[in-house]
Amino acid sequence: MKEIFTAKTVEEAKELAASKFGTDINKISFEVIEEPKKGLFGKLKGEAKVEASYTLTKADLSVKYIKSVLAAAGIENPTCEITEVDGGAEIEIGGTDIESFIGKRGEAIDSLQYLCSLVCNKIDRDYYRITIDCNGFREKRKAQLEELARKMAANVKKNGRTAALEPMNPYERRIIHAAVSDIEGVTSRSVGEEPYRKVLISSTEKRGYGKERRGGRNGSRRENRRPQKSFDISTSFEKEYKKPKPEDSLTGAGLYSKIEF
Repeated sequence: MKEIFTAKTVEEAKELAASKFGTDINKISFEVIEEPKKGLFGKLKGEAKVEASYTLTKADLSVKYIKSVLAAAGIENPTCEITEVDGGAEIEIGGTDIESFIGKRGEAIDSLQYLCSLVCNKIDRDYYRITIDCNGFREKRKAQLEELARKMAANVKKNGRTAALEPMNPYERRIIHAAVSDIEGVTSRSVGEEPYRKVLISSTEKRGYGKERRGGRNGSRRENRRPQKSFDISTSFEKEYKKPKPEDSLTGAGLYSKIEF
């Protein structure tokens, strides 16, 4: 994008451009069209005029979108630090009362991350991965999920019954699977459709329920089999809310996976 800015000095014109484009001055190319002239006693006459050229990157577009959403949510002067990574960018957000925006399980930044991916990847078809974090929330959440996986795996090994976790996004499910894979005697798999897809943790150890005992008048041996109990793997999340229509689902693209257009 190109635009001409005028101000009392060249420096002020450049600052206007940076403010308008929502980026740092050093990311903008400037061409000075006109400088104010010095008059009598060194007093400046006229105005400075510069042409500012700026190519909006996908990371910059994401930051611009993030700041607009945070401003609408009442977050004053939000900050966004961009770290370029292979195939994308990691954006650390901050600001006044930002903790209240995140939510207990990070639903807000998950949703914001998903929307940013939609916005920035409309520029072209080269997929650009956006990861959003806030005050180290991702690492804290990862530790919580790993602890949950170990706790549920211990229960499964103890009672032999499959455990169903609450629905999670693909990123969180991968953390659970990775944690379970390090524990002997249990395995995990994902079942269901987004956004209700969840992880099941099951035991890999065979448990013998068949026992023989004597019975009947003739003293014959009969097998006493314990009936298999059925269990309901539906969660409170599913019971409380109705499943959305197909057109409302996130089919094919989780919060942290490639989004097809």
